[in-house]
Amino acid sequence: MDRPMLTRRALLLAGALAASAGHAAPTRLDREQSQRFRDWMTLLIHAQIERGPTPRWTHRDCAGLVRFAVAESLREHDLAWKRANGLLGTRLPPDLEAGSSQGLRHAWRRADGTRDAFVGALELVQENTRPVARQLTQAVAGDLLFYDFGDEQHLMVWMGRYIAYHTGRIEANDNGLRAVRADQLLGWKDTRWRPSDDNPNFSGVHRLAFLA
Repeated sequence: MDRPMLTRRALLLAGALAASAGHAAPTRLDREQSQRFRDWMTLLIHAQIERGPTPRWTHRDCAGLVRFAVAESLREHDLAWKRANGLLGTRLPPDLEAGSSQGLRHAWRRADGTRDAFVGALELVQENTRPVARQLTQAVAGDLLFYDFGDEQHLMVWMGRYIAYHTGRIEANDNGLRAVRADQLLGWKDTRWRPSDDNPNFSGVHRLAFLA
């Protein structure tokens, strides 16, 4: 998990103060640009699982995976980028239109209303997403599954056909990345990780606020 981490009470209070100060809502992409973004985000996360983490992905935890995938999805993907990421010759989605993602990259909203390149899992969800549902059937690719354990929080990403996440731990023979089917997670032995209505630790499916 991400540390240092603000308490939920402090985040809620700071969020309320920011809202009362009149901070503007983030720009929202239209449907076409949102779909391009989702295609890029899921492709990049899939590549991390299939090939191993990209060197630029420095914060190896669940929120770090999301921050990395979002930032890299919103950028221009020129020849140098494709070469550096081992994606030359790979069929790739079209880039987002120039200017459509202006102000979104490395601009996560913090609880105090400022924007920064870094947020932990709790701020990422509370300040930068909107709730969708408590059921996976309502999720679309790129949506986030949020788990709240009180002192710790965890994020997973719905990829359309499976769920991706990072354990927050790295070992010599384990980069911490995981891919699991929905039916596997729904039957997980440790019930705290089941994405179901009857799990009090599962906050539900959340969508990035700038997506349609």
